Order: sequence, then C-alpha cells, then structure tokens
Amino acid sequence: MSAPMVVHRPSPRGGRQVTVRLHDRDEVLLGTAYSDHSLVVLREAAGFDDPDRIIDDPKCVEWRGVDAHRWDAV
Repeated sequence: MSAPMVVHRPSPRGGRQVTVRLHDRDEVLLGTAYSDHSLVVLREAAGFDDPDRIIDDPKCVEWRGVDAHRWDAV
C-alpha cells in the first residue's frame, strides 16, 4: 500500500514539494516544505493526526529522491 503523503526530491533551489495521494493514484499538491517543521505544518493543515510523530513512519510518509529530512538543493 502506498503512503498517503509524498515528499518529493529537493528542487534546485531547495525545499521539497509535498503531495497527498488520493485513492492510491491521484496526487494533490499541498505545498513546498523547507524543513521538518514546515512539513509538520503542511501535514497539520491537511488534517493528519499527530503530524510531528509520524513523519518517519513509511506507512504515512514516502520520501522520494534523497534521504529523509534532507532539504537542501540538489
């Protein structure tokens, strides 16, 4: 089963787009996160429970492209 939230690879200017997967196929853009804190804020705004406690849970967040918690430009 796919994670409901996807943190994409960092952009050339830094930050990572964050999307939510709906119905296991459609992704809706929530915004761009520049740190763990901004990711938690996006998750909280989207209505996820315990947004700060589950960013390392692969059932809840899929990190793409580079290691989790890496926000610098590629």
